[in-house]
Amino acid sequence: KMVDPTLAEMGKNLNEAMKMLEDNQRKVEEENEKKYARKDIPGPLQGSGQDMVSILQLVQNLMHGEEEEETSQSYRLQNVGEQGHMALLGHSLAAYISVLDRDRLRKLTTRILSDTTLWLCRLFRYENGSAYYHEDDREGLLKVCRLVIHSRYEDYPLEGFNVLCTKQPVIYISSAARTGLGQALCNQLGLPLSCMCRVPCNTMFGSQHQMDVALLDRLIKDDVEFGKLPLLLVANAGTPGAGHTDKLGRLKELCEQYKMWLHVEGVNLATLALGYVSSSVLAATKCDSMTLTLGSWLGLPAVPAVTLYRHEDPSLSLAAGLMSSQPVEKLRALPLWLSLQYLGHDGIVERIKHASQLSQRLLENLKNLDFIKTSVEDELSSPVVVFKFFQEYSNRDQTSHAAQASTIQHPMISNERHIYDTFNQWLGEQLAQLVPASGVDVVELEDEGTCVRFSPLMTSAVLGTEIQDIDQLVDCLKMKIPVLTSTLQLREEFEQEVRRTVGLLYIEDLGWPGLGVVRYNYHSDGKNDDKQEKELEKINTELLKKLNELESDLTFSLGPEFGGQKNCVYIGMVTEDLDVSELVETIAATGREIEENSRLLENMTEVVRKGIQEAQLQLQKANEERLLEEGLLRQIPVVGSVLNWFSPFQASPKGRTFNLTAGSLESTESMYVSKAQGTGSTPPPTPTSSLAKQRLPGQKAFKRSLRSSDGFSETSSISHCDDLDKLDQRAPNLSPGQEQGPLEMERAEEQKEVVQAKTDTEDTDSDKAPPDCAKVEDQASQR
Repeated sequence: KMVDPTLAEMGKNLNEAMKMLEDNQRKVEEENEKKYARKDIPGPLQGSGQDMVSILQLVQNLMHGEEEEETSQSYRLQNVGEQGHMALLGHSLAAYISVLDRDRLRKLTTRILSDTTLWLCRLFRYENGSAYYHEDDREGLLKVCRLVIHSRYEDYPLEGFNVLCTKQPVIYISSAARTGLGQALCNQLGLPLSCMCRVPCNTMFGSQHQMDVALLDRLIKDDVEFGKLPLLLVANAGTPGAGHTDKLGRLKELCEQYKMWLHVEGVNLATLALGYVSSSVLAATKCDSMTLTLGSWLGLPAVPAVTLYRHEDPSLSLAAGLMSSQPVEKLRALPLWLSLQYLGHDGIVERIKHASQLSQRLLENLKNLDFIKTSVEDELSSPVVVFKFFQEYSNRDQTSHAAQASTIQHPMISNERHIYDTFNQWLGEQLAQLVPASGVDVVELEDEGTCVRFSPLMTSAVLGTEIQDIDQLVDCLKMKIPVLTSTLQLREEFEQEVRRTVGLLYIEDLGWPGLGVVRYNYHSDGKNDDKQEKELEKINTELLKKLNELESDLTFSLGPEFGGQKNCVYIGMVTEDLDVSELVETIAATGREIEENSRLLENMTEVVRKGIQEAQLQLQKANEERLLEEGLLRQIPVVGSVLNWFSPFQASPKGRTFNLTAGSLESTESMYVSKAQGTGSTPPPTPTSSLAKQRLPGQKAFKRSLRSSDGFSETSSISHCDDLDKLDQRAPNLSPGQEQGPLEMERAEEQKEVVQAKTDTEDTDSDKAPPDCAKVEDQASQR
């Protein structure tokens, strides 16, 4: 067919135009791609990748930090032994095994899972149980709750939450359980918080950390009457705080009565692997499920927690998530499978037994210490030891204290408990810092308050705690107890001294572990609040600096970083030889000195300003007088020079100098005459405290002398020095024209020699008298 040349030309031009547009668009896309690859890709991912050495070096820097020398003592790495290397190897092998073919992977994972489950059930006396391995220790309890919901609500898989509205489920948990456990369960299960019931602990009989079984029975009956369904009970075999075990036997009977599921968790479950197990813990083997945290018990890093449970229907376990059909998820048990084989039965038992021996060693030593109160469930076998500093009262004080305790929420009782909580918080932090291998920490208990906890089952395998670490911990505790008792006894005296001292304000801060808090009051002279606040901050900051410059064993600081009072001086722990009155007097005197210097500077600034103005006026007046004396002709440039050459005019320079000591203007004529600047009067020296003068050589500040002989020698020495001064002052008492005769001069010299000899004698040993002293006395008697 014939094609129109015009249309053919138009088509050709169109093809060329489209090709040009596509080429331009392709160039723009390539430039954008290059620009994105150059700027937006993170640095470590740019290029063709990095070598293995650089990546491992980066990991090492992230683990230890760039400044390893400075931070080497601020943290303590986990004690990873050969058994820990087996656990770490398990994670690498799990990743390698996951690439095997499906049939071989299924056989291998089934073998690993069945072996590990069988070993754990035999070790911890939990027969015919299944196991669920999980990373989060709360995940096992969450899966168990879902299993119980599927078991008790048959239509739950079909109707979902609608079936829960007919009968609201109730989960019972002890008030001594982990913080936030009940709320976490409700959030994950999608239940309201009304489904969680907290059961109080005993108040009258038994341990105050055990669940009240009688009260639990009444709570369950009330819930049944209101149409609710009791679902599950979480009990403790070793509470997180004090390590006490609930009455698991009676709780199991109660759960069977109301068809409830009993779940047990706690550190005391580790003792099930020992040969001797207490009856209270042994009852946990009859529960429906339990959670074991083998990583902390055996010192195995990155191994999963295990929840052992008994249930007959595998389909419900699969629906609840306790079982999985994925072979890769079954490999979670591989690190534990390797580690248990490496340790063996003897190694597992030895580690748990060693932790129990550490707690018994500490408990035996704490019984012999005064002012230490322990809180343990069983003194013969208690894996957790909780203790606190507590000072007993005398018989009279104990009677008055009991009378005060009978009143409800007496303010003195609450303040006293707050102080003890603060002191025990300080004690726990000090022990953890001095003996980091012990693994002690601070715990808050509902009845006992703040206590120090030692739980070797959770820390000893990780930190490598030994018997010598416990002995060192006891030695440190013995050193801290006298400091605590002295500080507690001197707090009231310090408060009274501060309140009696003018210029000081006592700040009551019950959260400060030390002698107390004091503030120097600034006497404002009609200044506004902002300026007064600045002056107060300036004076107290300078006061803190001056106190830290003194040679003393006390620690002065600005207080805690958060929550402390502003513009105050915080005084730390003290010893029994502290002189509280000297300390308060020094603080007040130093504060007054700083305030006076501050006011002197302000006054000096004003005086100098007025002095400069006055000097300017006087100099201006002197210039006018000089012009009158010289005459008008001398001011004309050429005429004045000729006149001064024929008849020079002699005029002395008249300047002004400002005397800072006197605060007045003075003439400079004397300076030009003497060719030197006058020094003026010397300012008086700063007065020192009488207590500071009486301090012995080498004795630190604020120390009270415990020996009476020291005080006697100081007094006698000072009195002899006064006698010498009196003898020196006798001679000038004569009249101006009277001269002292040789006899009087000789007698005066003899008396001075005798007194000086007495002074030298008492400075030396009292049993050895120097011969010079006896010689001087004989010469005086002969004369």
